[in-house]
Amino acid sequence: MDRLIAFLLLLAASAPALADAAPPLLPNKGDTAWLIVATAMVILMSIPGLAMFYGGLVRAKNMLSVLMQVFIVFAMISILWVVYGYSLAFNEGSAFFGNLDKLFLKGVTPDSVAATFSKGVFVPELIYVAFQGAFAAITCGLIVGAFAERIKFSAVLAFMALWFTFSYVPIAHMVWFWTGPDAITGAETLASETAKAGWLFQKGALDFAGGTVVHINAAVAGLVGAYLVGRRVGYGRESMAPHSLTTTMIGASLLWFGWFGFNAGSALEANGTAALAFLNTWVATAAATLSWMLAEWMLKGKPSMLGAASGAVAGLVAITPACGFVGVGGALVIGLAAGALCLWGVNGLKRLLGADDSLDVFGVHGVGGILGALLTGVFAAPSLGGSGIFDYVANKPSPDYSIVDQVIVQATGVGMTVVWSAVVAFVAFKLVDVLIGLRVPEEEEREGLDITSHGESAYHH
Repeated sequence: MDRLIAFLLLLAASAPALADAAPPLLPNKGDTAWLIVATAMVILMSIPGLAMFYGGLVRAKNMLSVLMQVFIVFAMISILWVVYGYSLAFNEGSAFFGNLDKLFLKGVTPDSVAATFSKGVFVPELIYVAFQGAFAAITCGLIVGAFAERIKFSAVLAFMALWFTFSYVPIAHMVWFWTGPDAITGAETLASETAKAGWLFQKGALDFAGGTVVHINAAVAGLVGAYLVGRRVGYGRESMAPHSLTTTMIGASLLWFGWFGFNAGSALEANGTAALAFLNTWVATAAATLSWMLAEWMLKGKPSMLGAASGAVAGLVAITPACGFVGVGGALVIGLAAGALCLWGVNGLKRLLGADDSLDVFGVHGVGGILGALLTGVFAAPSLGGSGIFDYVANKPSPDYSIVDQVIVQATGVGMTVVWSAVVAFVAFKLVDVLIGLRVPEEEEREGLDITSHGESAYHH
């Protein structure tokens, strides 16, 4: 008995010391498991999803070139991400760039953690690095569709390295970087922590999974590329119909599947917000598929598989910024609007712009991304079933929400992304044109890039 009392006294004496030694931050295994799966799903979206979606849309003689571009861009950006991209995008620095402290992931170990959107909840930093890196890789892959069938392979790689560094990385930092909620205890710490965040994050721009960072960013770069690389030989005179809608449908379906990892994974936790993002991604995409198909059916007299697949991608794009902030009703409206508006984007708007955006990167990702980003400001309103803005001081959703104010903030995010990406893309394309040239010679373009650029073909007849 005396021994027990002595032990208890010793324990009491050492209690303050025990309290001082903070327990190690142990990530929740469910959140970690979900993020690992979500990251793998995002990789599936790029290869094979995006590669097959785009590949089916070009002519047979260029199928392999598109597969190759998406595949190699994915690999290259993955490497640049771990070398310097992650450090510059997700580290404290200025409002526009992080720093180079984590070059080659220096100091990121299996024990390092990254903040989530909940206080006291962390995920392993290594899987956060991979998740964000998969986003960077698919964003660069998206751009390829705008100038497919006529660009030099070397030009694609040089352009992507430049654009990734000076457009993707800073915009990801501006929109998504913050130090996390844990240091926010009152108004003062809220102000000091927010001051360390990215420029658009500080302004309160909402982008759950990449309407600005991924879709608008890539679409603007693609449009600039379509103008600067120039139209395909025979554009408007020869048939440039998709050679395999079967492949495109499989690609679109893989995109839809993988996008659940993209959107629901962006919750960074296996929780109700992830479930909301998942359901919204399902509903909005289905709605956009139907709205594009029905609009096309009315306008052209026949419903097409190409239209249905394009509608699905339009819905996926538009719900991306909104998926964790809006209710299911909001997702339904966003999806219905996206299908119809993006149908105009690839027809009416395309004629107005006059660029040969081969696979309608701007018409779908640009128009859908802008629509989604703006409507996020509308439907995130609690009065319309949205989740509003979370107040980390009171630790509950804020009662104040102004649709007009938020839409202005959203429009600021859209405008900043359009201008930033356009300027970077223009300079990068001009630089690449001077150094290595953008276009293949006309005779190589006529023969097809599969044979002339890669010495092989997708099909053997």
